Amino acid sequence: YLFARFIEMDREFLKTGYYTYNPLLVGLSIGYLFEINTLTLFMIVTAGIFTFVLTTMLGHLFWHFLRLPILSLPFVLVSSIAYLASSQYSNLYVSGQYPRIVSGIELYVPYWLAGFLKSLGAILFMPEVLAGALFLLIILFTSRILFLLAVGGYYAGTLVNALLIGSFQQAFADVNSFNFILIAIALGGVFLIPSPRTYVIAIIGVFAGTFLLKSVEVFWSTHGIPAFTMPFNLVSLSLIYVLGIVQSPLLALNIRRTPEETLDDYLANVLRYPGSWRSLALPFSGKWRVWQAFDGKWTHQGSWRYAYDFVITDETGSTFKNDGASLDDYYAFRKPVLSPVRGRVVNVVHSQPDLPIGEVDKINNWGNWVIIHDPRGFYVEISHFVQDSIKVKQGDWVETGAFLGLCGNSGYSPQPHIHIQVQATEEIGSYTVPFSFTGFVCENRYFANHLPELDAIIEPAFLDKALDRKLSFILDQEFRFAVLKNGATSGELHLTVRMAPDGTFYFDSGDGQLYFGKNAGTFYFYRVDGNDERLNAFLVALPRLPLAFRAGMRWTDAVPVGAVVRGFRKATALFFGSFRHQLNQIEFNGTAVSENLIEGEIRAKMLNINGKTSVELDEFTGFKSVKMNGMELRKIENEITENSTAETQQTH
Repeated sequence: YLFARFIEMDREFLKTGYYTYNPLLVGLSIGYLFEINTLTLFMIVTAGIFTFVLTTMLGHLFWHFLRLPILSLPFVLVSSIAYLASSQYSNLYVSGQYPRIVSGIELYVPYWLAGFLKSLGAILFMPEVLAGALFLLIILFTSRILFLLAVGGYYAGTLVNALLIGSFQQAFADVNSFNFILIAIALGGVFLIPSPRTYVIAIIGVFAGTFLLKSVEVFWSTHGIPAFTMPFNLVSLSLIYVLGIVQSPLLALNIRRTPEETLDDYLANVLRYPGSWRSLALPFSGKWRVWQAFDGKWTHQGSWRYAYDFVITDETGSTFKNDGASLDDYYAFRKPVLSPVRGRVVNVVHSQPDLPIGEVDKINNWGNWVIIHDPRGFYVEISHFVQDSIKVKQGDWVETGAFLGLCGNSGYSPQPHIHIQVQATEEIGSYTVPFSFTGFVCENRYFANHLPELDAIIEPAFLDKALDRKLSFILDQEFRFAVLKNGATSGELHLTVRMAPDGTFYFDSGDGQLYFGKNAGTFYFYRVDGNDERLNAFLVALPRLPLAFRAGMRWTDAVPVGAVVRGFRKATALFFGSFRHQLNQIEFNGTAVSENLIEGEIRAKMLNINGKTSVELDEFTGFKSVKMNGMELRKIENEITENSTAETQQTH
């Protein structure tokens, strides 16, 4: 750490411990091998600095080229070098390789349990029964999932090892079996989302680790070097890399403090944000019907399965008036088509004729079309415009909602409609990729980022600027709330608007942080960090709010388990939820009663949760009242309101 400060490394890089845990392990390994004296301390400091440099270098290379963590590879490399060098250092006294006196406790512990506890203690270079027992209790207290993985991983690997070598006593005496524990924990509870499939992958990794452990022991032992964590690193990194290549949904994108928290965060995000990161606004205004969706029965097949077609229908479901023989009979014909994204127009075709009903152009399938490159890394193609109606040209920059042209019947089009797809390249007819639509309403239900169903009648929800302004906060803005429980005042909550290093805004209470933000016309409370349970009232009572008001409009969201239940009940729910994710689904249903009042309901059958919530927005900025489960946060008015400055400063 001192060396990092000496070379002026940013403190932010050192807060997580990512760059310092490998030097710590190297220090422990050298301290374990040699008797502590001045020369040993010099070796620890020098090796620690070198490990830090190696960690920084490998960490950058691994992440940049492989998108992998480095785990404890620097520790293995530097410790192996130190142990090799020790054979030439006659002035250092080696103590770690000599047999140690068996403790009295070990005499009364079965060999199969003693082996597990000693292997667990060996992770911290303390291969003793008592040390392992204390470490196991800490793991149990911290995470029941980690406890399960530690026990299951060790015994799965050791039993396989025992069957292969033909001796259970010898297998359980090998303290290097701590690699099985680390593999199971890394794959089952840290880098992957805890689930039955993840646990199977963890056990497969442990089985692979049994062969690697013995091969490493054979090679390393000729030089007097222990196996360290080489099997753990090779197995874990290999499986994580392969899962990354296949884009497995099991990979944890946001690793929290414990597997339970990672699982809770993952489940909440999966339920809260079901749409794709390739999100589009609807390419029209008003009400349109989904004529063909993904995997449509006509043309949306195979490599072109990810596409949507939209038409306009009347109250009878018909797409035309009169007899439908003329293009002008169709409600969608010559209606405006809008840009679904902001980006650069890369190609345009506008000269194809609109064909009469009953005729299609099988050669120029796409008719008149526009392709827009979105800076997020994909291309949007919109087809079947009216001939010469496209008002943009190649190279133009367009914003979301910009007028592109008129809906027509050019190309392979049985009737006037809008065809839209997302593709990976700019060539017309390229293979399509998944996407979703943001900010639309169907039957007065709001969808923030979703895929409308076939035959659904949908329309875009346009931003309510007054509502958006109420939920625009500025840095260092302060709010005070009186905390009432069952009607009785029980303190105050002081919130200050802050910004995280990644640009996310949050309310800081001093004991916790409530992260929030806006995206595509929706205000979100993302998550709560810290120990201030009062902040959960905001997250539970209003996990999201459409920034488009319609009386009676409804929407659905999900709430993390940790925001509703606490203590043993929370721990139990998350542990069993890792075996069946549906057990932990807490649903929120919100309704816009008026412009400033939102009522909600939270429900979870498995957890026996059924409660009402209510949120009242302030007339100018923020929240006037938040109610949940007998608790109310009531805003204390400041002498000077914040609304006078909110309109003139940069808002979020």
